[in-house]
Amino acid sequence: MPLCPSCNKEVYYAEKVTSLGKDWHRSCLKCEKCDKTLTSGEHAEHDGKPYCKEPCYSGLFTAGGLGHGGTEHHTY
Repeated sequence: MPLCPSCNKEVYYAEKVTSLGKDWHRSCLKCEKCDKTLTSGEHAEHDGKPYCKEPCYSGLFTAGGLGHGGTEHHTY
């Protein structure tokens, strides 16, 4: 039985969601920053950890930290 990477408990088939190449409990697949519960396909990954795409991942790891690389907010 696989172990959930978040809580380290066994993940049974009826309660699992697969993401980032691992099996998680549905309630354990959460954004590392804001703790929002995620579903497969609605999140991004950084260093093997899940993040919601907006605003957490884009704010932390994209160039400029805002929107799509900060292109919407130029400082002249």
